Amino acid sequence: MIVVTGATGNIGRTLVPLLAEAGEEVVAVSRQPQPAGLPAGVRHARADVGEAASMRPVLDGADAFFILLGGELNGHGESPNALLDVAGAAGVKRVVLLSSQLNSTRPEAPSHTRLREFEAAVRASGVEFTILRPGGFASNAFAWAESVRTKRTVFAPFADVALPVIDPADIAEVAAPALLDGGHAGRTYELTGPEAISPRRQAAVISEALGEEVAFVELSRQEAHAHMAQFMPQEVIGGTLDVLGIPLPAEQEISPDVENVLHRPARSFDEWVARNLPAFR
Repeated sequence: MIVVTGATGNIGRTLVPLLAEAGEEVVAVSRQPQPAGLPAGVRHARADVGEAASMRPVLDGADAFFILLGGELNGHGESPNALLDVAGAAGVKRVVLLSSQLNSTRPEAPSHTRLREFEAAVRASGVEFTILRPGGFASNAFAWAESVRTKRTVFAPFADVALPVIDPADIAEVAAPALLDGGHAGRTYELTGPEAISPRRQAAVISEALGEEVAFVELSRQEAHAHMAQFMPQEVIGGTLDVLGIPLPAEQEISPDVENVLHRPARSFDEWVARNLPAFR
């Protein structure tokens, strides 16, 4: 049995069907009531990965555990060791943790202290583990969906700074074999897309896919900060803007890990847009 947290998100929606298609018993965990569209045979459990006690009955009898953190990243929830202790007591043999590229490139970043604590707990847990460190997500472009639909305009800072954003489906496809077999034990994978692409170019890709002009309006750092403050913790905003605006060379590099694991190139931003175009119509 494999337990997947964050089962209703951009990664979980792909990962859960992949595991079910592989013939595994899957438990899809979310904080919300059972979502629509779960594959046949997949069981839903309502629990909170930040509350180890709520995960105890979910993990009972599980062989593998995919950990995706949400509110816990802002310092909420118990010690990471509490969750790993529950997993170990339940008999979990393999853990895959979704972490972040920033734990490689900016290991002192205050915004990622919690993720570093989880990485340390996973490494010390005594179970087989794989750590996934993706860079920026292609799906962050969903933040532009409303303005594209209503104004045919993208508003974003740092118009021409390019980063190799990754399709969340590729993260899921790397996570699946890491959960299914021990050949990835002890590995840390840096996950990026196949090319660096700027916000201006991303807007152009959306425009081309729609067959209509989509304007690009560059925000100042101050304007972007004010916008992010509506949905992002203050302690995270500065670091996020630093990565978007003045990325380190390592944050602009293309990692081979997706291709090495999946034996195919990582999906491009164009492919992500083609698959998600209805959100922008």
